[in-house]
Parts: sequence; C-alpha cells; structure tokens
Amino acid sequence: MNQKELNEIRRRLNPERTNIGKIYGTYVNTAKNVIAEFESSVGLMTEGEREMILSVLKGALAGRLGKNLMAIPFSSQEESEDGPYKLLYDLRRTSLADAEIRKKFTEKIIDAFSIEDANMLILLADDVYDVPKRSKNDDDAGSEEVFHYILCAVCPVKDGKPGLGYDYTEKSFHPTAAHQIAGSPVLGFMFPSFDGRGTNIHAALYYSKDAGEIHEEFIDAVFGTPAPMSSVEQKDTFCEVLAETLDEDCSFEVVQAVNASLREKVVLHKESRDPEVLEITADEVGAILADSGVDDGKIAAFRTQCTEKFGGDALLPENIMPASKFQLKTPEAKITVEPDAASLVETRVIDGRKYILIPADSDVEINGLNVKVKNAER
Repeated sequence: MNQKELNEIRRRLNPERTNIGKIYGTYVNTAKNVIAEFESSVGLMTEGEREMILSVLKGALAGRLGKNLMAIPFSSQEESEDGPYKLLYDLRRTSLADAEIRKKFTEKIIDAFSIEDANMLILLADDVYDVPKRSKNDDDAGSEEVFHYILCAVCPVKDGKPGLGYDYTEKSFHPTAAHQIAGSPVLGFMFPSFDGRGTNIHAALYYSKDAGEIHEEFIDAVFGTPAPMSSVEQKDTFCEVLAETLDEDCSFEVVQAVNASLREKVVLHKESRDPEVLEITADEVGAILADSGVDDGKIAAFRTQCTEKFGGDALLPENIMPASKFQLKTPEAKITVEPDAASLVETRVIDGRKYILIPADSDVEINGLNVKVKNAER
C-alpha cells in the first residue's frame, strides 16, 4: 500500500462513508478471562457513538507506513495450510457473522497477547467499499472494483478519573464515578491489503502503536508469518553494520555525509508528494560511502552485511537515520542540532584533545538565559 491508498481507506471510517453494519467486541480482563462479548449495529448507534467507535477503529490505521504500519505478506505455503491465514480468510468470507469463527480468532489473540496493567478490548469490523474509478482529474467516475476487508483493533481499557460532572436535572455539579475507558489501539490490522487500489489477498497491513515493539507473539498467532523488523531494530541494525564494516572509516565526516544525503532524499520525496514509501538500497548507500572516500573493500563488506541482515529488502531512510533530528552524544553531553544546520558542525583536535565545534555567532542561551560569548582568540 502507498500513502494515497491508505488515506483512501482511512476516509472510509467516518459515519457518512462507511458500510460497516456491525461492530463485534470482546472485553477481556488482565487474567485473560472474557468479561463480555457484544455486537452492536452501527445504524442503531447515536451519532456520537458512531463517531467514537469509528475513531477507535481508525486508530488501527494510524501512524506512518514502514514505521507503525507494516505489510505482512503470506507465502503460498502459509495460504495452503489450515492455520492463521485460513482463519483470517474465513473471517472475511463470512463477513464476521460466524460466531464460532470469531470466537476461535479472538481466543488466539487472548492466548498470545496481553496488555500490561489494563483490561483489553478486541474490536472487529467488516466493510465493503465500492472502489470508484479515477479520472485524470482524480474525480470519481463510477465503481471499478469491490474491496471487502476486515479491520481489527486491540485497545487497552483502564479506569477513568472521577471528577465533577454537571447534572442537568438539578442544574449543579456532582462527583461522578470513574468508568472503564477504552484507549486508542495498541495493535491492529486490516486484511486483505489495499494495493494498487485493489484487493491483495496475499497480504495484510499490520499496526503497532509502539514502533519499537511490534509484538512478535501477536504476529505469530494472527498471521503465522515471520515478524518484520521494527523501525527501531532497522535503525540499530543499520548502525551496527555501518560501524562494524567501516571500522576506522566510520568517522564523523562519513556519517555526517550519509545523514545529509539521506535527509536530502527524504525532503525531496516529501516535496514531490509521491505516495509510495521512500526506499533506498544498500548499493545507493555504498555510492554515498564511495563519494566520502571509504575503501572499496569496506563498501563491499557493508553491502554483504546489509543483504544478510535485511534479507535483500530495501532500506527506509526515515527509519535507519531519521531526517528530523541530528544528535551528537558523548558520555558527558548530548547536543541536538537542527538538521538544516548539521553541516555547520565540525570536529577538530586542539592541543591534542578532540572537540566537536558548533558556531555560536548568533544568540546563545543557557537554561533560557541569553548569554554573551566573549572573543578569546588564541
């Protein structure tokens, strides 16, 4: 899926556009006991209720592709087995109407996953979208395909805070009791995927609120596939490969050049409004290293290690080296520099000691206090 396709599905989740007929829910306590099961007709809900529950479901499609949202592909073997894929397929085939299939599915989630210090609400919904054709002006021009998908959201449920509430009958405020409040989803998925504005029955779109923790146990139970690398794991692995293969050539200047090049690609990609996820290959990073004077043998080792660690998958610049910040850290200090000004930072050896230098020609503050930097040329 690309960003434009994702936004198209997100827009489905509002009261005016959705075809969701019922919402199925399973409420589970921290001991993994089912407290309640329910099914609610969306058409019988109040406007406020519809907006709230669709907003929660929409949360399972939140975040950024490649970071919070990851494609889960299925192999032909996984599709042929009587396992997780078949259960997903049957959920969609029956439009969630089969209670036994729903129960079997929710039990797999309950057995595999729990939310620390909170009860858990599992929501399931089924939607049918008449995908309109797009004209050259991006206007709707009749239906082209029907996209039938299921959406799952797993939410923490905690006690709300008691407070003063207004009583319209008595026209005064009184203490109100705390209620069980469902938070935004921590996990979720859409099956099948919406690729090329059509149905891709061979993949799902998986959501994790915490980009650094993708919950492999949930992925194994629900999809039965190997878990993809989280964005944090991608970054750590890339940095590890770069440091190990370049060794002494992994200098401040080389990393600064890699960061600047990747940031430029990210900025240009955003300006182009290309809906596809920005990717970069190990060969392209190798070319940046070559321009920085890194030895050919070390560049070859870097490419080999990337292939082994990432399985030949393309790298995502915003994951492996975030363009939104440029941070330097020593055991004694941490310095954050605006990415646009990263090229101004330099290293120098003065009287035998290594220094990181940042120009201080303009205003300087210490804990919010403007200070003067004296001229002290030596």
